Amino acid sequence: MTLPPIARLRALRSVELLTPNFTEATDFYEEAWGLEVVEAGNGASWLRGTGDEHHALQLTRADTVGLGKLVFAVATPAEIDEAARRLEARGIVPLSGPGPLDQVGGGYGLRFRDLDGRLIELAADTWAVPPRGKDGSVPVGVTHAVLNTPDIDASVAFYRDVLGMRVSDWSEHQMAFLRCNADHHSIAFNAAPWVSLNHVAYEMSSVDHFMRGLGRLRHHGITPQWGPGRHGPGNNTFSYFTDPTGLVCEYTSEVAQIVEDTWICKVWRRTPELSDLWGTAGAPSQLIRTHMAGTADGSPVVPPAAAPVDAEGVPA
Repeated sequence: MTLPPIARLRALRSVELLTPNFTEATDFYEEAWGLEVVEAGNGASWLRGTGDEHHALQLTRADTVGLGKLVFAVATPAEIDEAARRLEARGIVPLSGPGPLDQVGGGYGLRFRDLDGRLIELAADTWAVPPRGKDGSVPVGVTHAVLNTPDIDASVAFYRDVLGMRVSDWSEHQMAFLRCNADHHSIAFNAAPWVSLNHVAYEMSSVDHFMRGLGRLRHHGITPQWGPGRHGPGNNTFSYFTDPTGLVCEYTSEVAQIVEDTWICKVWRRTPELSDLWGTAGAPSQLIRTHMAGTADGSPVVPPAAAPVDAEGVPA
């Protein structure tokens, strides 16, 4: 018997990042990146964009570097309870919940781990926040995360069959783009030697906000390590940076919107002209590629002085 997905995911609500450079990272995401601290204390800070979510990013002081958890929005507590029953039917025991979430932002939810050991939280009924002006060239919130995995087929199957996500496109057999709403992707998997975080992307409300955001970062002395450009898969604009921890963050806008009844998944070739439709970004540097790869043990990335770049000029 084929078991149904555990829930209908509404969106990628927020991410938690682990950092030994906690103070520097908080300052970067608030003062330069454009998020707003809504609460801080006990070695953590929670930052929001201009969207409706209580927070888009949680920074947690830790000895290791990488992803703490992914948080997905679910509509109601009843759906959280049903998700717990469906997880247990698959032999997956929640680490906590279902029940009230004792954390900043509140909510009702549960937590469990995916095949690669990543912590996943499903949450409903999180706290509301006052409206924040949306005219500034700052992020709306988190829009997607790209995850490195040594078994891309198994990871895609888990997020498709268990979490109910749909595959929008492939980039050959190197990357898979999965959606949970109309956005082309909320999660993407990148085939890699070890489990790590590739990057987290933050939505800018228009291409004009995207470009003005790059200008604001430049005034802070921060320039893109790859970009600006426009990707083929997803059709979204991109500019990639590294934060004080060495984790990769992206400004993006205008991601393709999916009409379920008409969308046909395709396999994109990994060529420079499809990686960047504008042809403005050039090849990604070895530095940004090394930071996207992360490390197997969660230690800080120490980029090599020089290393060969793939002939295609496309990040793995």
